[in-house]
Amino acid sequence: MREQEAPASYHLDQIDEQIVQALKEDGRMSFAEIARRLDVSPGMVRQHYFDLVENRVLQVVAVTNPTLVGYDSVALIGVRVDGNRLRDIAREIAAFKEVIYLVLCAGSYDILVEVVCRDNAHLLRFLSEDLRSLDGVRHTETFIYLEIVKETYL
Repeated sequence: MREQEAPASYHLDQIDEQIVQALKEDGRMSFAEIARRLDVSPGMVRQHYFDLVENRVLQVVAVTNPTLVGYDSVALIGVRVDGNRLRDIAREIAAFKEVIYLVLCAGSYDILVEVVCRDNAHLLRFLSEDLRSLDGVRHTETFIYLEIVKETYL
């Protein structure tokens, strides 16, 4: 089954923006509570919510703190690859269980990869045995997180 593609753009109206803001404060907030805050009906909130989800504008997920669940090594890795294999290599990297975020980008690196590992030994194994063994990976640079000062989601 093919994944539904997101629209090229989606206009958020004032109600959409307020629903998103409420869910950013508390992702478990009920439709009734959001409706009370916005002075609209719960049905209106429900319809807007499902439209946002269906159009892939909004996704409500659980976010864990990696260091509290046994992953003490978090890093951002810049990767340079053979240009003709960029997307293929990105898909191969994305398949690793350690990878939690991956983007194709312009600049010094072709791909930026965020990973979580149990410890530095696990990170070293990931870098040397997994990532750098992929055909087409030319260079990597690893930035180990010492402290996350701010983490927000748009």
